[in-house]
Amino acid sequence: MAKYGKKAQSKVKKAMHERKAGTLRSGKSGKKVTSRKQAIAIGLSEARQAGGKVPNKSAKKSSRKTAKKSARKSSRKTAKKSARKSSKSTRKSTKRFRKSSD
Repeated sequence: MAKYGKKAQSKVKKAMHERKAGTLRSGKSGKKVTSRKQAIAIGLSEARQAGGKVPNKSAKKSSRKTAKKSARKSSRKTAKKSARKSSKSTRKSTKRFRKSSD
């Protein structure tokens, strides 16, 4: 069974021709698309919107994004914890020093 339908083929073909002509633009920024892979991705997303037979976006890419976000959050938490610990240890040492000098 084929993964992609006729509508997906035609959308990707159209996007590739636009890229060659230099008229294909990125959605959000509006910059000119020069990458072949990006042109294919645009064609496939247009086919999805039009209801064509196209597989869902791969789970790997979406899981990478969530993994990066969670990694950033956890690294921030550990940095905050280590900063707290270091500030507590310096406070304790100064208190001890003060007590011994009295």
